[in-house]
Amino acid sequence: MTWRPTQAAAGAAAVGLSALAVGVFFGRADVALLGVPLVLGAVLGRLGLPVGRTSAAFDGGGPSAVPGEIAETLRLTAAAGSDVVHLRVFAPGHRPADVVVPGQGERELPLRLSSVRTGPQTTFRADVRGYGPLGASAEDPQRLGAPDRLVLPEASRLGRVPLPSRLRGLTGPRTSRRLGDGSELRDVHPLGPGDRLRRVDWRATARRSPTLDTLYVRRTFATAEAGAVLVLDSRDDVGPDLRTWRGSEPLRVDEPTSLDLARHAAASVATALVDAGDRVGLEDLARRRRPLTPATGKRHLRRILHALALTAPVGTPARRVRPPQVPTDAIVYLFTTLLDDAPLTLVEAWAEQGVPVVVIDTLPDVHPVPERHLTLAWRITAMERADRVRALTARGVPVVRWAGSERDRAAARFEVMVRAAERHRPVAGARR
Repeated sequence: MTWRPTQAAAGAAAVGLSALAVGVFFGRADVALLGVPLVLGAVLGRLGLPVGRTSAAFDGGGPSAVPGEIAETLRLTAAAGSDVVHLRVFAPGHRPADVVVPGQGERELPLRLSSVRTGPQTTFRADVRGYGPLGASAEDPQRLGAPDRLVLPEASRLGRVPLPSRLRGLTGPRTSRRLGDGSELRDVHPLGPGDRLRRVDWRATARRSPTLDTLYVRRTFATAEAGAVLVLDSRDDVGPDLRTWRGSEPLRVDEPTSLDLARHAAASVATALVDAGDRVGLEDLARRRRPLTPATGKRHLRRILHALALTAPVGTPARRVRPPQVPTDAIVYLFTTLLDDAPLTLVEAWAEQGVPVVVIDTLPDVHPVPERHLTLAWRITAMERADRVRALTARGVPVVRWAGSERDRAAARFEVMVRAAERHRPVAGARR
């Protein structure tokens, strides 16, 4: 049986019958009249039972269209003859929300949820229950679960980010140090083999060779593009609470973990590079699957964001014998928590190959805990991390913190690094 009498209706009928019995027994018409509406309401409610059952369903799952937001649509079709439909919607880490809608026809209820967590996320659950006329009957409650959603990381505006000293390709958005077609003037030179006639500078020719014995051409620097490889260390995913590092307690949904920060930082760097027209690739240290080769364009950026959202620790990662292969003229952005010596080994291997590296520290700010043994363990871990940061700095590898208030200053840190690289770059007009 789908529709059953409610406790309120049964209580109202019992009170009404009691009032009628008391009024008749003591000859009090006023008391008897008080019980008539209650009894009639219960009887009419039972006579007008709704037909069928309320149907409700969530739309199919898929990646979230807006980074950092989970959106769902609950489609509701009330049973014929029902008065209202009561909904109670649950979301992880949030208080349940109660909604009452009229029980007429079909309705679409949009649900929105902001999330600081990224990757596969559990979204909404809903309890649906219809009520008949006068609340005398109610159907058996239904529990619905929305499919898990893939929340894409949201990118921050960084402006300029560090680039490799050597550019690649025959075309691109940046000016290289070699001769070729471009917009930046290199010099004015006598016409020689390989020079095009459309490059002839007639004013310079008239000024330097009035008899036109020698033609002078304007030579420019060629354009090229920068290459970058994002290396994500997804071997562990830790939160700000040290008690969750043991794996026995769940991570909170309102606090970003180290992998959430790594996804956000990688998405921000990738967006800045792709918007500038550079090529970006992606490598995951925890998985040996095929990496994303460097490419450019908005479509490739969407592939990177989707791949970042799918990164997650999988069992015990195997130890890498050699670092991921990257192009010799690319820069590496390493996103890691620096909780072990594996990142230092990778950076040393890349340094021997002449590959520039920028390390992004993605460990969240750790909250103090009352347990003394956890506090002591964190002090030892923090000192080991400080030693690794000093070792990287001594090697000339910049380390950028990406947690708490330091994340807001990451763009300024990148700008300082870019200006420092420009000061040490060869002068554009320098000749051999």
